[in-house]
Amino acid sequence: MVSLTEIYVLRMVRKMKMIAFGRTGMTVSATGFGAIPIQRIAAGESTKILRKAYDAGITFFDTARGYTDSEEKIGLALGGVRQNIVITTKTHARNYAGVMKDLDTSLSMLKTDYIDVYQLHNPDYVPVPGDENRLYDAVADAKKAGKIRHIGITNHRLDLAEKAVDSGLYESLQFPLSYISSEVDIRLAEKCESAGVGFIAMKALAGGLITNAKAAFVFLRQYENVVPIWGIQHERELDEFIALENDPPPLDGDMSASMERDREELSGSFCRGCGYCLPCPAEIPIPMAARLSFMMGRSRFEQFLEDGWAAQMERIKDCRQCSHCKAHCPYNLDTPELLKEQYAKYIEFRQTHGMS
Repeated sequence: MVSLTEIYVLRMVRKMKMIAFGRTGMTVSATGFGAIPIQRIAAGESTKILRKAYDAGITFFDTARGYTDSEEKIGLALGGVRQNIVITTKTHARNYAGVMKDLDTSLSMLKTDYIDVYQLHNPDYVPVPGDENRLYDAVADAKKAGKIRHIGITNHRLDLAEKAVDSGLYESLQFPLSYISSEVDIRLAEKCESAGVGFIAMKALAGGLITNAKAAFVFLRQYENVVPIWGIQHERELDEFIALENDPPPLDGDMSASMERDREELSGSFCRGCGYCLPCPAEIPIPMAARLSFMMGRSRFEQFLEDGWAAQMERIKDCRQCSHCKAHCPYNLDTPELLKEQYAKYIEFRQTHGMS
């Protein structure tokens, strides 16, 4: 006999748009839940948010072994409805043994005996069967053992992402995609659709630079094969995406014009905030410092004028020119130069607002 709670959930799920996820045979909610931010909230609050997302019909939950207690919180909140959801997680391990260790830990934290999509997390090459590090061999063996059902990969580098799709080895690709993405990035999403590769869109809000969630939602909804994983930390953020899902706005002239203004301001050499430049030996908070002028112009700037932030920006003057950040930037940015530019703009901004 179906309970009243189950009837409620089923009704809510029917409101949520569902799409085919590549050639996996899985059908998933077109709105995904990105679980990086739940690291920053207490378990009780994360359980409330995750359950509300599930009750609203979201069935796609993305996390990673490297996201501290994110997996554990998902397991705590959703272990009882495991059969109704799709869980994607990732390993940043770089050898066979490391992958297997991460996988067993993830299974334990998530309170499950299988992962729907297990992703190799941003490798600096495309793993293939029999290569030196045996990354692909590890996930292939895990799939044979029934511990994972589908093999995916994440990346920030367009050339590697394209190679992964062309290889035919991966059933999903996670890659940055938003309305300020380049045409070649958008073509990658289309290529995935043709190849039957599920496309998980990370950084759909460009790491916080896009403040128009409605436009971001509508833009990605154009692509039937794309699942954006919206990073959710607060219940109000979840409510916004549920509302958009239940009543999607049209992509009209005003919204198109708004997107174009953002493209003009943000396209080109800007920091996406991915964090692969860290750690910085001078303790510069690069993911924020390298794009702070954009953040100040697109949100409440008062917080950035406080002494605490001023002290962090002053660290840019202690840059050791080690080039670690530049060498590890997946977008090939000249990060030290960007930091200098942002520091100069920050000082000018503070002076303009009467701060010494």
